[in-house]
Amino acid sequence: MQIADAEVWPGKSCIISLASAFLLFSILSFAQATPTAATKASRGYYDPLPHDTGTAGLKQELRKLQNTGRLMMVVAHPDDEDGGLLTLESRGKGVQTLLLTLTRGEGGQNKTGDTFSDELGVLRTLELLASDRYYGVEQRFSRVADFGYSKTPEETFQKWGGHDAPLADIVRVIRQFRPDVLVARFSGTDRDGHGHHQASAILTNEAFRAAADPNRFPDQIKEGLYPWQAKKLYIGNVCGFGASTCADENYTVKINTGEVDPVLGMSYAQFAIEGLKHQQSQGLGDISIPSGPRYAFYKLADSVLPKTTDDKGHEKDLFDGIDTSLSGVASNSGDTAKDVPWLSSALKKISERDSSDVNALSDSAAELGAVIDRLDQSGLDVSVKSFLLEVLSEKEKQFTRTLNLAVGLELTADVAPPQGAGGPLPSRTDALTAVSPGQKLMIVARLHNSSRKYWLTIRSAELLPSEKWLKRKHADQITIAPGEDYYANFGVQVPPDARMSRPYWHRNDPGRDAVNDIDINYQTLALPPPPLRVKFEYEIAGHNGLHSPAPDFLQKKHLTELPQGTISADVAVPFKDDRGDERRTALAITPSLSVALDPGQQILRLNDGERTEVNVDATSNLTGAPAGKLNLELLSGWRTEPASSDVRLPNRGDKQNFSFNVFPAKRTEERAEIHAVLDAGGKKYSEGYTLVTREDLGSFYYFEPAVQHVSIVDAKIPENLKVGYIMGAGDDIPNVLKQIGMNVTLISAERLATENLAEYGTIVLGVRAYDTQKDLVANNRKLLDFVSNGGTLIVQNNNSVGDFNGKHLTPYSADLSRARASVEEAPVTILDPKNPIFHYPNEISQKDFASWVQERGLYFMDHWDDHFKPLLSCHDPGEPDQKGGMIEAKYGKGTYIYTGYAFFRQLPAGVPGAIRLFVNLVSAGHGGSISAQQ
Repeated sequence: MQIADAEVWPGKSCIISLASAFLLFSILSFAQATPTAATKASRGYYDPLPHDTGTAGLKQELRKLQNTGRLMMVVAHPDDEDGGLLTLESRGKGVQTLLLTLTRGEGGQNKTGDTFSDELGVLRTLELLASDRYYGVEQRFSRVADFGYSKTPEETFQKWGGHDAPLADIVRVIRQFRPDVLVARFSGTDRDGHGHHQASAILTNEAFRAAADPNRFPDQIKEGLYPWQAKKLYIGNVCGFGASTCADENYTVKINTGEVDPVLGMSYAQFAIEGLKHQQSQGLGDISIPSGPRYAFYKLADSVLPKTTDDKGHEKDLFDGIDTSLSGVASNSGDTAKDVPWLSSALKKISERDSSDVNALSDSAAELGAVIDRLDQSGLDVSVKSFLLEVLSEKEKQFTRTLNLAVGLELTADVAPPQGAGGPLPSRTDALTAVSPGQKLMIVARLHNSSRKYWLTIRSAELLPSEKWLKRKHADQITIAPGEDYYANFGVQVPPDARMSRPYWHRNDPGRDAVNDIDINYQTLALPPPPLRVKFEYEIAGHNGLHSPAPDFLQKKHLTELPQGTISADVAVPFKDDRGDERRTALAITPSLSVALDPGQQILRLNDGERTEVNVDATSNLTGAPAGKLNLELLSGWRTEPASSDVRLPNRGDKQNFSFNVFPAKRTEERAEIHAVLDAGGKKYSEGYTLVTREDLGSFYYFEPAVQHVSIVDAKIPENLKVGYIMGAGDDIPNVLKQIGMNVTLISAERLATENLAEYGTIVLGVRAYDTQKDLVANNRKLLDFVSNGGTLIVQNNNSVGDFNGKHLTPYSADLSRARASVEEAPVTILDPKNPIFHYPNEISQKDFASWVQERGLYFMDHWDDHFKPLLSCHDPGEPDQKGGMIEAKYGKGTYIYTGYAFFRQLPAGVPGAIRLFVNLVSAGHGGSISAQQ
């Protein structure tokens, strides 16, 4: 990307002059860039929380200045975290806090829509980051994936290919972050339930010592990381989640997260819940807790410190025995005191200064900068020096943030609308939210001086991507008065080799792989960093030196540059939402052309004919995108008509659909892949991307290869059976049934009350339908009457056990439980071999339970009336048989079936036996002729 020389002045725009063709573009589009709606977007994810601005934000930053403690918590999934404890430590005490979440929750169910698997992982990453803003923590992830429920850590480690992959990531983050206190959210015992939970604590316990051993994961040491020994390790879930009391011997520290923080205006636990509400895909959007005491219990599991507990084995705080003062950094670093004897006194002087006004903050920042410079030039042991520089550099950043709040500075950096700065805000669709190589755009940066008494001299304004993007231009020094704005405009062009804004992790087969391949540039980060950032440097005019005696080591440059500061902001994109409200979202870099096959999974029946149709969507994200040719890459012996298609998408937003007839070499039950490749401008484009966002979240793009996974299945279907499908939390079963030729109609729960159910032979309820559809519960009697009159009703798993049982939704009494079979290879026994369900229209045998993915089933019945007959049984290793996973009852003239078997995972994955069995369930009670297409 290239940037022109820029002239800037307060309260006005920059005049940009670019070379050659870009010169005219700049003058016509950007010359009148003035403060507009583009710089006045409403509060949202990309604006700070109110509690992080003004007086409240300043008070919290001052807490951080007084504390050098570092705490790291390890959990298994998004929503596992102890948000109350994290918030208390970070916001209440000023502890630098990090949350490491092993998986991104991609194996769970989505209660809010039809986003699943790795795309769900992106959504849950965004949800957790929204929660983290409230907790006040830095977020990291490991490379392992959530592959669904696991009952044991042994099964978990097996799926993760052993325990070294997640252990290495935990050790890496410990060596990078260098915590004083390491906290495992779980205990590592059966009490934790989920095998992932147990595994996370087992791994954290091992990582506590492994991170300090240079012989463990030596490749990290070669990269430049140093061994690190945290001082204390705590484990959680020692008294059960939500416990208000705990036996003395079971815990070491008892922390009241229900304490009210006057700065936050509520308790730490309540403030954390405000963050947790953003995890809506977990069903937490309406969660709340009352005011009052709320305790977190943790047990000291390992320590390298002298005894810190009292006679009852208790501590007052997680940091008991650790000096978290600024001057304590030196004493906590071994022999540092004798090697650099000046350090402790210098830091003590800084920490004792009143940091409540601008002059004192400036003096402290200058002295800390001098300390860092001198320490960097010292002969101190390199690993100790690295730690001290990391801690003090972070403290220097905190001084900078505090100074910005004390002065009252606000910085935004927005992409100007496509028609030029000063124009009306576009919709999200038309805004330049995603730009591609070759795209030209303007960044409008606005610095607002909201102080009442400080004049600022702007020393520089610069855009901060890599050097390949632009040539930096420093602004002339200009002074702005209190209440005045300063604008800097940057005209830029995306370079050909710009890094795409895409997940750095991926799985080749999400249905079966449980460990991600990762781009090592970003490993353990939540997301890759934003592509563009604006940074301003300023002086407070009228000041020219320290306001207190300078230490002898304070170099001249620190005296002459004081008081000064920096402020920066990620570049965002303003737009108007569907209600006309102004919002901002992240800027992303995406390919100029995208290719997607629709659908991504195709199920073909063995006798469906000689050909199948494949549809490919090609989309342009850049005006002037090159023309090209679109081809399908097929298995040997397969062919396509046409052989290729010409693609011309000259304008940004252009989209075209291409249809191909694909002829398989022969029809046998098998799996295959069809790849679409667009060759244009000397580049090959073979993937599409989808925006993942929500009004309360940030945004990111999910990239998916242009691949159609084809499953050729030997399945027969009944003739003339009309099926109604009522969606629950979201699944793809209806599309699979349609692909194999069944007549399926989606029925919204809202219209169930007026729908004529007599026209359907079978009605299927999607997963968690009763959990998510209130209208379904209200009209359940109508569904039972449908069965009584001769229809077939299939109810799939529901997770809200108490609600399901309390509302008596089944025709005869039956108790839903949390019983499940989490091992997808668990042996299955057919209990009623003569039942027509196992014979019509497909013969079902043991081979139909092969190649299942993720799990057998979940939320089985554990008690039922004698009218119900169990059809299958299975069990996880070492457990008794579970017979309540599929039960059938005749009710009136019809058939009622409850099934907890995970068809919502199997059918989209193209598992042949599961497809045949589900077709038979849908056909139950309607025995007759089979489709003539067979």
